[in-house]
Amino acid sequence: MKRIILPVRFGLVTGAVLIAYFLVLALFGQHINPVYSFLNAGITALGIYEAIRVFKLEQGPLFNYTSGFSTGLVTGITATIVFTVFFLIYSTEVNQDFLPQLLKSIQGGFDINNGMVTFIVAIMGLATTVVGTLTVMQLFKNSGNIPQNK
Repeated sequence: MKRIILPVRFGLVTGAVLIAYFLVLALFGQHINPVYSFLNAGITALGIYEAIRVFKLEQGPLFNYTSGFSTGLVTGITATIVFTVFFLIYSTEVNQDFLPQLLKSIQGGFDINNGMVTFIVAIMGLATTVVGTLTVMQLFKNSGNIPQNK
């Protein structure tokens, strides 16, 4: 149980930062511009990095790739769930004009509903989680290189 608490805490904080970023964009009317969602990947990767870093400090020599990877996945999945639930509530209850404005800014002529957009947000978050965790674990894994004597 103790091993899951750390990544869940970092996931909740990362989700809160994603929500805060979205609300700041909404404050300036830029939340309908999908270009700004690229920073979500950076925020998620930073949350995953910090969770794995702290987990590695706690584990010491017992740290391995599998435990670090699972820590990153739990962190990212938790953040994705938190942000996706917020996104669904925001687009259906808080600002019902958000989805039409978003689709108009994309100019794709799509006829989709809140459920589809929320599903896409969740899939994007999960994909970012997997890629971010794989990337971050390259910094923390133990090297298998054999030292060369000169």
